[in-house]
Amino acid sequence: MSIGATVSILANFLVMGGLVWCGFALFAGYHARGRWAKNITGLLAGLGLLVLALGLLLTPRNIEILDLIASTGVANALLVISTALLLAAMAAFGIITYSKPLRLWHERKIMRDQHRELPNIQ
Repeated sequence: MSIGATVSILANFLVMGGLVWCGFALFAGYHARGRWAKNITGLLAGLGLLVLALGLLLTPRNIEILDLIASTGVANALLVISTALLLAAMAAFGIITYSKPLRLWHERKIMRDQHRELPNIQ
């Protein structure tokens, strides 16, 4: 494979990755705000960029490269990484969920302690 073809392939994959990144960012921004009428442009732009990335991906040369990549053990490595990230996300959710009540309990205790020091004026 020539250097020009290698650079072209890498550039294609970088452009597709950027489009997917921007598309998901716009799509996530649409869902995060929850105001349908005002954020429909974010939804349509996100979906448009995702479809554009898919269209760029589905070329004969890119499919050959994807076939070469798929014939290696990359899929297993990606599954391990994905599983580790999902487990980390579940652990983070659990930590955040269970630490908030403890933090609130601690803040209430601090407030009670502060009020005990004040004189009771009626």
